[in-house]
Order: sequence, then structure tokens, then C-alpha cells
Amino acid sequence: MKNSSAIILAGGEGKRMKSNRPKVLSEVMFQPMIKWVIDAVRMAGIKDICVVTGSKREYVEEYLKTLPFEVETVFQPERLGTGHAVMMAVPFLEKHRGSDVLILNGDAPFIGVETIRNAFVVQNQTGEIDPEVFDWEAPRKPSEKRGCTVISAEVEDPSGYGRIVYETDAEDFFHLSTLKAIVEEKEATDEIRKIKEVNSGAYWFEADILLDALGKLKKSEKTGEYYLTDTIEIIKNSGNAVMAYKAKNADSVLGANDCIQLAQLNEIARMRIIRKHLKNGVNIPCTDGVMIGRDVVIAANTTILPSTVIRGKSEIGAFCEIGPSAFIENCKIGQGNRLCNISLENQIV
Repeated sequence: MKNSSAIILAGGEGKRMKSNRPKVLSEVMFQPMIKWVIDAVRMAGIKDICVVTGSKREYVEEYLKTLPFEVETVFQPERLGTGHAVMMAVPFLEKHRGSDVLILNGDAPFIGVETIRNAFVVQNQTGEIDPEVFDWEAPRKPSEKRGCTVISAEVEDPSGYGRIVYETDAEDFFHLSTLKAIVEEKEATDEIRKIKEVNSGAYWFEADILLDALGKLKKSEKTGEYYLTDTIEIIKNSGNAVMAYKAKNADSVLGANDCIQLAQLNEIARMRIIRKHLKNGVNIPCTDGVMIGRDVVIAANTTILPSTVIRGKSEIGAFCEIGPSAFIENCKIGQGNRLCNISLENQIV
């Protein structure tokens, strides 16, 4: 994926968050949602990134300047849909003709590195697919171009998501060119709304084919918006292959439109991080009130007790007992320490 690039859509205003900042800056386990997305993109091997900003763009731009690498930005002055947002990045796409571009949402923090990489393999029919995630090999004619690979997921409650509609029966959907359309909920019939496989909002496109499709994109008669999902039909009508890669983890599609959903994302992330440390030999006998940031390092044989918050670039040595009721941020704790009812920031102990 060395020559690939990514466009992250980050123009959402987030009115239901009741926040004075854009939605993508809402935090999941102490980090903005867009940071989770950028980290996944970079860990997948994509370094050239463009973020499409919108409402209160200065907050997003200011945050991106704090990162230790450069991220390009473009501005979407009007909220006219996802297709319109990508149109704002046409100059960025022009610089990447002849390669693949990943497009994804800045408020879906659980898009995984493996999902990005495996969908890229499907897009290009090259490289090794993780057999635990994806265990089939699709046929492809040597002359056939693949214009787009949609990343999908199956969820229990598909409300609000675009539905994946295939041209063939479910057992045949792995074959090429069987993706018929992605139907937005506003446009869907009652029958289509019953479908549980949904669009994650993440796609791999061949840049030249996407540029051509964007030039043919038209406003929805119902909403007046340009849907990026409408490029699927345009690409298929141009004779290029389109298919879906269904992510193993349904969390890939999850986002947050209000503080209730944001709390749910935080709980999912909190338990993911705790399970990671448990597997690494950290003892957490009761997880009540335990919050550990993504960048925290904890050695095996250390115990974390309830009502403990550890975040930032903190490092905890072996054979420590942290908590109950401890707050630690950006600290380095040597082995064998016992810390309870304490608040520490930027210290070495």
C-alpha cells in the first residue's frame, strides 16, 4: 500500500453532542475519534492523508497541527453529502491518479488495521489475506479493473445505515460484480430496511475511476445531497467491478451522534484495552471504574484495582499495585510501587 492514500471525512457538526467542537474531536478513551482513525490508517501503511473539514474547521485543523506528522486538509463549505465532501478533495485525488485511495469516516473509531489491509487485498487481488478474517480467493479476469471495494459489516440494529444490496443470493455474494447498490436509509424501501449487512462508510477506490464517477454524480431528488454511495452504480455502469468485503468485527461501522452513543463507544474501547492488558499478564480483579488509555504500557504481574484512571504516555513497571482510587497521567512508575488514593501527573516514581 506504499503508493496509496486516504481521505477522512470530518465535516460533521455534531449538534446532538451539544458540544462547541466538531464531532470527530469527541473523545473515546481520552483521544479524539479522528485520532483513532488516523492511527489505523497509518498503521495500515498509508502515510498520505487528507482530512475534509466542515463546521468549526479551525478546531480540527488546530488539532491536526499537534500531530507529529503532516496531514493535508480541505474545506467543505456546505453540508451537501458525502459525495460532495469527497468532491472537495478532487485536487488531492488528482495527485494520486494511478493508485488506490481509502475513504472513511472520521467518527468511526473502530475501523481496524486488518480490515483496511484485507479490503485492500480484495481491491487488488494481491498479497496475503489474514485467514482468520478472510479465507476465500475470488476469481478475477486479468483485464478486469476493480473500481471499488466497499467495507461492510453485519449488525443487529441496522437503523440509520446504508444497506448492502446484492444482485445474487447470499451464498454467491463473494463473486465479482455482485454488489448491486448501497441504499441509504432515507431512500430505502421497507424490504431493504430489513437487511442487516450495512455500509461501514469506508471504501477502497481506484483513484482515476473515482474521479470519473464524481464527475457524473447527481444530487438526490429527495434530499438534495450528493451520496458517495451513488458512485457504485456509476462505476458498475462504466464496466468496472465492484464488491464488498465484510469485516469480521461489526464494531467497524460504529460511530457516535450523541453522548449516549459516545458513552457506548467508550465502554467498548475501555473493555478492549482492559482485555489486552489481561492477556499480557496484568491482574485486574475487578474492572469497576478502571480506565486505561491506549498508549499506556503496563508490565505483567502488576495489579490494577477499582476506580483507577491511567492515561497519556504512562508506563507502569512489574509487581506494582495501583489503586484503588488512583489517577496517573504521563508518569513512569518503577516496579514494586504501591499507589492508592493518589493523583500523579508528569512524574517519575
